Amino acid sequence: MSDLFVSLKDKVKSDSKRIVFPEGLDERILTAASQLGAEGILKPVLIGNEEKVIQKAQELQVDVSASEIIDPQNYMALDDMVASFVERRKGKNTEEQAREMLLDENYFGTMLVYMGKADGLVSGAAHSTADTVRPALQIIKTKPGIKKTSGVFIMVKEEEKYIFADCAINIAPDSQDLAEIAGASAETAKLFDIDPRVAMLSFSTKGSAKSEETEKVAEAVKIAKEQNPDLPLDGEFQFDAAFVPAVAEKKAPDSELKGDANVFIFPGLEAGNIGYKIAQRLGNFDAVGPILQGLNQPVNDLSRGCVADDVYKLAIITAAQAL
Repeated sequence: MSDLFVSLKDKVKSDSKRIVFPEGLDERILTAASQLGAEGILKPVLIGNEEKVIQKAQELQVDVSASEIIDPQNYMALDDMVASFVERRKGKNTEEQAREMLLDENYFGTMLVYMGKADGLVSGAAHSTADTVRPALQIIKTKPGIKKTSGVFIMVKEEEKYIFADCAINIAPDSQDLAEIAGASAETAKLFDIDPRVAMLSFSTKGSAKSEETEKVAEAVKIAKEQNPDLPLDGEFQFDAAFVPAVAEKKAPDSELKGDANVFIFPGLEAGNIGYKIAQRLGNFDAVGPILQGLNQPVNDLSRGCVADDVYKLAIITAAQAL
């Protein structure tokens, strides 16, 4: 396991955060919950029928005795949850609709987090990103001053650590969105002991090409600098000008970034998604994420192709976000 997770585990272990797993019958979730519980890193909360969850765990020969199992069908405090949900939705859902919606494990799990009965949520092993993110946006909502959540990957190889954003959520962010993503990504970087130096990426460096696309990024740089005056941040940059000191010296000699950026903000989802996968597959970086940022409480989305180790790692990250 990389140093990144050793230090994160040390951070979260003393706090015993409660992390909800709505997919309590998924074997990858049960395997990870067993390991997390056995190591005392956090308290897994598994959503599902208790008998079925225990039976499935026995079939897999994993021990989930350190986990709490909650069945939405038999939840004693459901009336309180329904009332809280109706109030939070401000008339968008009736009490009857709320009861029905809260039988959905993702809505139920998200309400546990919202009501303070858990500290974060990890889902997506068997659900789409929309199924995980929609309840979070409706119930937990974004932090003050942030209009949209965004998804980052931390790219890790031995001692190297970088943040790539947004690689998961916003298809065509505007200048304001990009500025928000930059500020949020810098905060996420600190969670992983990265001292953020933020590059806003484009196919142009400091006006070397002119188009709507490059001007969008240049405008985002202005907004981000106003919002984060003490943050080392610059752009627009081609990737080499952000990452290679010799290129930075030629293309952007007056920039406060000298080819030493470690947080990279892509101009759109297309570029971000392609970029992280190239680094992962050609550069042999581990891509950990997507880690959702900008929400009032942490909710994270797994890939449906994940393995138990991905669940284990994302749960640790979620607990760290809740500190």
